[in-house]
This record gives sequence, structure tokens and C-alpha cells, in this order.
Amino acid sequence: MAIAVRTGTLLAALGVTAFSFSLPATVWALDGFGPWSATGVRGLLAGLLAATCLCGARVPVPERRHWPGLLTVAGGCVVGFPLLTTLALQTSSTAHSAVVIGMLPLATAAVSTLLTGRRPSRAFWTAAGLGALTVAAFTLQQSHGLPTLGDVYLFGALLVCAAGYAQGGRLASQMPGWQVIAWGVVAALPVSALVTVLALPAEPVHPTGKAIAGMAYIAAVSQFAGFVVWYRGMAFVGVLRASQIQLAQPLLTLAWAVVLMGESLSPLAPVAALVVLACIVATQRTGRSR
Repeated sequence: MAIAVRTGTLLAALGVTAFSFSLPATVWALDGFGPWSATGVRGLLAGLLAATCLCGARVPVPERRHWPGLLTVAGGCVVGFPLLTTLALQTSSTAHSAVVIGMLPLATAAVSTLLTGRRPSRAFWTAAGLGALTVAAFTLQQSHGLPTLGDVYLFGALLVCAAGYAQGGRLASQMPGWQVIAWGVVAALPVSALVTVLALPAEPVHPTGKAIAGMAYIAAVSQFAGFVVWYRGMAFVGVLRASQIQLAQPLLTLAWAVVLMGESLSPLAPVAALVVLACIVATQRTGRSR
């Protein structure tokens, strides 16, 4: 059991690290693609990659009972979250947009609780809430506490992605995690293809090296490979515990924003990092359901 928990924690942490590059990579993709084009091409490429993997492994079509959850993954993680965050990044900085990631663990835990009927301990909710509040306060401080036009998009992205994470984590305990996201992106292929066909002629495309690199990352890693290890980690340690590891993601994203995007970072970052890490440790120890 202890080995499974350590393995699941490591896999979930790898997924969080992969996802932490998503916002900077999306900004790079927007250097040459419009928001709708970036979302469509991202989903299309990921879907073709996933379909190739499924065919190569001769994976049978999932049972009918799994499809409602897979469609939630497709709608939340493949279409909704990428589109809404891409639209938000047109008016919000990478640092400000990271507030969505900061609130996502708590939203995922809440959705998972509604789906499973489990009741985490009060200590779990206290630690999770404190961690989410710390991340929200820190990232909002980066934008001087002023709401932006992209906040509406970010709030919508938070809700749909939390549903996709919770359903995907639940399904990962019933089938291999890589198959969960693979079938999710394949299920979204018709929408991704339609968006691509309609958006590419309507939005200017300038395929710079930075744009191509960003698109390659968000398609291959953010939309597929990162989810493979993320859902696998969820299967080992559960949705509630894995979701709280993601509290570290905004701080990683902020670090990449400084290194890769040239954005400024508050001197409060080390303090916020220590508080968030303490909350992660607390949720890992109190995450068992009552």
C-alpha cells in the first residue's frame, strides 16, 4: 500500500510538472495561431496521436457505462478548458491566469465528493482551502488584485476542468489511465476537427518557431502525455489526494512565466511556496475519507 501511494504521488507530481508548462506554451502557440485555431489544432493533433496509440495497442471500445464519464473528460479537459484558458490569455498575463490552476484542486475535490458521496475530514478541507486561498491571493497580488476581462473565461475553465478531472480520476480506477484521456481526446475529435476547419481560414496564422514549439507541447504533452501519468497517479492515490498535489502547479507556472516569458515575480513567492507545500503535506496525511 505504501509503495502504491509513493508511486501514485510521483506520477501525479510528474503530471503537475507537465501541466505547469501549459500556460506558457499556450502563449507561445498564440504567437502564430488565433485562440480558436490553437484550440482546434491542439485537440486534433492530440486526437490523432491518441487514436494511433489505441489502434497500435488494439484497445477495445469502452463499455457503454464508461462513456458519460469519457464525454465529460472530452468536454472539460479537451475542449472547454483549453478554449477558455486560451481566450483568457489574450487579456490576462500568464501569472494572473495561474489563479485558475490554484483553485482547481479544491474544485476537483468538491466535484469528486459530489460524485462519490465521500466526506473528507474537516482537516482535509481546512488544508485544501488554505492552500487554494494562498495561491489565489498570491496570483491576484501579481495582477494588483484587479479583475480582468479574462476572469469570466477562467472561472468557466475552472468548473469544466474540475468535472473532467474528477470523472477522469474515477474512470482511471476502472481502466488504464492513458486509455481514459486517449478515448477522451478521440471522442472530442469531431469537435476539434470542426473548430480547426472553421477557425484556420478565419484567423491569421503565422507559424513561427515559437508558435510551432508551443503547439507541439500543448498537443502532445498538455493534452495527452501529461494526462497519462496524471490519471495513473489518481488511480493509485485517489482524486482527492492527487488533486491537492496540483496546488504546486501555479507556483511552477509562475516560475516558468519569469524564466520563459520574462514576467516579474513577487518577492512573496518563497513564502507562498512554503505555505502551499505545507498544505500539500497536510492534505496527503488527512485525505482519507471518513
